[in-house]
Amino acid sequence: MIIFASGRTDIPAFYSKWFVNRVRAGFVDVRNPYYNQQVTRYRLDQKVVDCLVFCTKNPEPMLEYLDELKNFPLYFHVTITPYGKEVEPNVPDKNQVMENFIKLSQKLGKDHVVWRYDPIFIDENYSVAAHIRFFKEMCEKLASYTNRCIISFIDLYEKTKRNFPGVKEVSESDQKFIAGAFSSIAAKNGIQIESCAEKIDLTAQGVVPGACVSKEIVEKLTNVRLKISAKSNLRKHCICLPTRDIAYYNCCPHLCKYCYANYDEKLVRKNYALHNPESSFLIGEAKSDDIVNIAKQESFKDQQLYLNL
Repeated sequence: MIIFASGRTDIPAFYSKWFVNRVRAGFVDVRNPYYNQQVTRYRLDQKVVDCLVFCTKNPEPMLEYLDELKNFPLYFHVTITPYGKEVEPNVPDKNQVMENFIKLSQKLGKDHVVWRYDPIFIDENYSVAAHIRFFKEMCEKLASYTNRCIISFIDLYEKTKRNFPGVKEVSESDQKFIAGAFSSIAAKNGIQIESCAEKIDLTAQGVVPGACVSKEIVEKLTNVRLKISAKSNLRKHCICLPTRDIAYYNCCPHLCKYCYANYDEKLVRKNYALHNPESSFLIGEAKSDDIVNIAKQESFKDQQLYLNL
């Protein structure tokens, strides 16, 4: 099993202490976002958890806890974009995020850290030319610390359109132009660039369809072959392995305008206030009428040594 922490909120940035407390306790409780009484309990045990996958815009708070997580293979997605406070209100200074990306890579190794430049949108402040310039600057700084960059173009979910009025989809011609320019820059810096769940084929521009969490990546991190070929069903064009997300919607204080996991700022602030680092739940506490189901967990490993040639 692969634990995802998380696509619903930024656990490393805001909930690192809670996460490490759950690892110490050996389990985590996850409330069903659609059926509140239903709770799934997952063991956080390296016997059944093949990899911990983190998604963050600020890995700094997690740095002090890495030694406590050393029994698990770790894989960090770190999103670094050029957007300012008008788009990403509470994301730290990007130069500081890049410095922490470098520290993370130096601690874990460059195979364990992937840079995400997404979602890409275009407006008067972030033109095609500006994106190419920003990407080049970031790429040159991060080149020695990752092998991989994932890009995607903005998807206009209803909640995104509500929180980010006026944002528009990127045209197919602009997507191809940006992809081609990014691919050329990344290649010069020794970085493989991949797309994430994109509808259009960008392989002619040098951008291959990527899996944020692929069988090949996890096998490389664990040096063990996996007995799985199933794909996630999170999004139509997603080709990732299935994961289990342990977080909660509407609790990420970054409050990025394009976020699909937050739809109500007041609810985010309310939920964040309910967070207790000692609770088995990310948000709130156990309730008397909870129906707790113990997750059926098994490792995907087949114990055959994976030769990383």
